[in-house]
Amino acid sequence: MTDETLLRVDLSAGYSAQPTLSRVQFELQQGEVLGLVGSSGAGKSTLVLSLLGLLPWRNGRVCGEVVLRGRNLLALSEKQLRRIRGKEIALIPQSPMTALNAAVSLQRHFDEAWKAHRSPDRVALGQRVQELMAEVQLPTEPDFLRRRPREISVGQAQRVLIALALLHRPALIVADEPTSALDPVTQTQIVDLLRKLNRTYGMTLLYISHDLISVIRLCDRVAVLHGGSIVENLPVGQLSDAGHSASLALLRALPVPPESILSFRDAAIADESYRQSFTCIDK
Repeated sequence: MTDETLLRVDLSAGYSAQPTLSRVQFELQQGEVLGLVGSSGAGKSTLVLSLLGLLPWRNGRVCGEVVLRGRNLLALSEKQLRRIRGKEIALIPQSPMTALNAAVSLQRHFDEAWKAHRSPDRVALGQRVQELMAEVQLPTEPDFLRRRPREISVGQAQRVLIALALLHRPALIVADEPTSALDPVTQTQIVDLLRKLNRTYGMTLLYISHDLISVIRLCDRVAVLHGGSIVENLPVGQLSDAGHSASLALLRALPVPPESILSFRDAAIADESYRQSFTCIDK
């Protein structure tokens, strides 16, 4: 992680006259993983839509700034935003089986995402997709890519969404509840995959969740969203110092103290580094 500010947010948003977010402010550094956590109804989904310029225009309103690499995305036209979505800022949505188009193959998803920002090049696309399939631990055979979403598991579908988000090597990935539809084992695998991508490639991630355990296991900092505002913003190692009632409620809901989860995470990272060092020696 560097000290370069990649994203700076200061926005308010809502639907019609009803405010949902009020002066939500945070920054995200290059290579950082920021966990944005909050209970249902805190405004997490509205924030995702606002960041990507997708708040419904008929009854949605958003004001303020979303500054990505020095440009205020809220000041851009829809045409300009389309050049940025997927290429510079990408989304990993929740509910993978509904996020993917059930009528087309997995390969078609990559074809369409590629054409949105690059000229047609089957060789370059094929090479990139093969790289991504291996990176997210999915089969690289053509038969797998010819499948439709209904022919793969939910966990595999989530990995496909991660691969699609990585396709153009965006500066920032917004992960919106990416483990909410998964069983506990697959949740752990997805969190471990995201952590690996961050550590290996310096991937910058805004990880949005109501699951504080996965946030502690993955993130560098934790911001607590409550009542449409961020009420706490702490390094993950200082969560025990949280003082707001919303933060304390989340901490009380944990089955173990946050320090225990951090210890487990640190041990897993150390074990991963240990195994990688032996892999390097073996080579």
